[in-house]
Amino acid sequence: MYRVFEALDELVTIVEEARGVPMTSGCVVPRGDVLELLDDVRDALPGEVDDAQDVLDKRDEIVTKARTEAESAVGGANSEAERTLAQATEQAERMVADAQARAEQLMADAHAESDRAVSAGQAEYQHLTERSRAESERMVQAGREAYDRAVEEARAEQARLVAQTEVVQAAHAESARIVDEAHNEADRQRMECDAYVDGKLAEFSELLSGTLRTVDSGRNHLRAPSNVGNGRTALYDYQG
Repeated sequence: MYRVFEALDELVTIVEEARGVPMTSGCVVPRGDVLELLDDVRDALPGEVDDAQDVLDKRDEIVTKARTEAESAVGGANSEAERTLAQATEQAERMVADAQARAEQLMADAHAESDRAVSAGQAEYQHLTERSRAESERMVQAGREAYDRAVEEARAEQARLVAQTEVVQAAHAESARIVDEAHNEADRQRMECDAYVDGKLAEFSELLSGTLRTVDSGRNHLRAPSNVGNGRTALYDYQG
């Protein structure tokens, strides 16, 4: 079949490359080459045609065989699918049964654990309640004792503060008395000092007055005429 196509391609090439005849659409081709190619085509066609006819004759047989094989394959596939589906269904049912049994077992275990936990919780609750009640009573008693002790301490502190207040008041009174006595003593000493100074100033004033009188007397004697004839100097009384 391939030789036919090759020969036809060579014929087309010869015609395309052939020299044309002037004034016409014809061409000059090599006769020997063209005849040789045509012989090759004629020799190759019967075998190819016979092969094609054989294929056409066997087409129905091939199609029938293929259809039979396909139907057989489909039947086998359907059987295999049904068998696989049956196995899968059986396995799924078995797994569901196992899961249900496991779930029931887990539920039973959970109920048992829940009952045990509830019992333990109730026991723990009662224990904690009793402990809490005892601790509460102990704390109340301790609070009462602490309250009584605090009251006693407060009373003692109050008495101590009252005593301290009386002492402080007495101390303030004593300090006020001492301050008053100090002020009185200072006033007395100031009065005595003033009297002493006044007396001393009076004495000094008297002394100054006597001195002034003596000075005045001496000045008067100095102004009077002197008794020169008797040769004696007058005596002056500086005491006044």
